[in-house]
Amino acid sequence: MQSLAMIENWPVPTAAAAVVRADGTVAGSHGPLSHRFPLASVTKPLAAYAALVAYEEGAIELDEPAGPEGSTVRHLLAHTSGLAFDEHRVTAPPGTRRLYSNAGFEVLGDHIAKATEIPFAEYLHQAVLEPLGMTSTTVEDSPAKDGVSTVGDLVRFAAEVQAPCLLDARTVLEAMTVVHPGLSGILPGYGHQKPNDWGLGFEIRDAKSPHWTGGSSSPRTFGHFGQSGTFLWIDPDAGVACLALTDRAFGAWAIEAWPPFTDAVLAELRRG
Repeated sequence: MQSLAMIENWPVPTAAAAVVRADGTVAGSHGPLSHRFPLASVTKPLAAYAALVAYEEGAIELDEPAGPEGSTVRHLLAHTSGLAFDEHRVTAPPGTRRLYSNAGFEVLGDHIAKATEIPFAEYLHQAVLEPLGMTSTTVEDSPAKDGVSTVGDLVRFAAEVQAPCLLDARTVLEAMTVVHPGLSGILPGYGHQKPNDWGLGFEIRDAKSPHWTGGSSSPRTFGHFGQSGTFLWIDPDAGVACLALTDRAFGAWAIEAWPPFTDAVLAELRRG
């Protein structure tokens, strides 16, 4: 795909990208596919997927207590537990505000580790990484932000989310459906959004503006971006996923570069 070559003009030392169709085939790729990049918050969809495997295995329930008083696993996944961004401090009652929280995902990891009696990093490896053949991916510490992976590995994950084998398709549909509709909040890097919609571990585009996806992205587009200059989005209406990994921290360059890149990818796919 010619549009993927746009990453060569990004002001980053190293970048790689790929597009994955809904049937799991790779529509195109560009850059060093085996280069390991820090994922930052693109770690969260991997952690969320492991949580959903734990749910389907019966180790946890989505509506069981977890985190602050009144909070559940579902609240933690949807950033509505009331926990602060990077502190284990309650700032709002559960279910009342969309407070993006690394701490919430760390509490979630601890909760799953206790329920399964397996350290969360090992559970994630057994539940998601190993069965998908993601041999170059590791999460050594925080399930919120400490993943390292490659485009080659995330292609496998993007294919799985679009045509699930590890999960029931109905569970993935629930993950990409808004939890607690109407809640407003801050989307890191893009300011206050009303509403600031999220599913279970995945951000949902809806009508957010500004946003890191494209102007032509469907409202049902879901995914995540990371402060290490990384993103993964899945557009169910277009039947495609796109991911890009870089080694330059998110900033003004990404806000400027990512939306036209996404629009170019979608336009090229529409042209066939």
